[in-house]
Amino acid sequence: MNKEDSTPSSTARRTFLGKLGGAAGCAGAAALGVIPAIAAKPEAAPPSGATAGASFPTKDYDWSTHQWGFGVDATKCIGCLRCVEACKNENSVPKNAHQFRTWVERYVHIEGDPEVHIDSQSDPVNIAASGSEKEFRFANRYKDAKVEKAFFVPKLCNQCTHPACVQVCPTGATFRTEDGVVLIDATYCIGCRYCVQACPYGARYFDEDRGVADKCNWCYHRITKGLKPACVEVCPVGARVFGDQKDKQSPISLFIRNNRVQVLRPETGNAPNVFYVGIDKEVN
Repeated sequence: MNKEDSTPSSTARRTFLGKLGGAAGCAGAAALGVIPAIAAKPEAAPPSGATAGASFPTKDYDWSTHQWGFGVDATKCIGCLRCVEACKNENSVPKNAHQFRTWVERYVHIEGDPEVHIDSQSDPVNIAASGSEKEFRFANRYKDAKVEKAFFVPKLCNQCTHPACVQVCPTGATFRTEDGVVLIDATYCIGCRYCVQACPYGARYFDEDRGVADKCNWCYHRITKGLKPACVEVCPVGARVFGDQKDKQSPISLFIRNNRVQVLRPETGNAPNVFYVGIDKEVN
């Protein structure tokens, strides 16, 4: 991602900090029993031009006219992991087997075994099968087992409507845009990792090289230019669906309307905006 695409303009940044900055972050952190060491002093919000037509990230993009959503059809996913590789390349995610913006989990039910076997591309057996931490594949570890059922579940940031990560951020570095995407302004991140701990989906990681928290942002630099997220673009079976929920004929609107969808861990109150089809109760 280019720096100019990932760093909000000062106007947009001040607008969001005025709404979501220091005081709200400290209150959320205190609610979890942690006291931030540093709290940003909220800046005075300027006139609301940042949300009136000429908004972040470019002057031609109006985030008030969109409400992005993501769909995952687990009945289609084949575990090829092209999405993971595309995401790493597109977003400069560290080239290792432990840090991801998106990942895929495999769920396997074996005859006579009450335990559900779950693994992902970061599992040591799968790393060994790929031969490199820079390449990803699922080992054929169940070839001699009597498998009753198996399926793959892609996961990523849920871009929650009520994100816990935003509530605990002491500096306002993590904020939610008007079009429904939760972003991180690396220039404000102090590396406290409260957001990593607060996320109930394990969707965040800490980038040691950059000293900041990171996560999926649905390829915000792409979708604000009319493109699809990289993972959606490369999926060979259409297991990933993306679109504008304000457009009733968009792929995501049709996906939600035509399927019995569910979200992960609804009991948390985060109100995710990633909608799933074809997952069992053990997926959380």
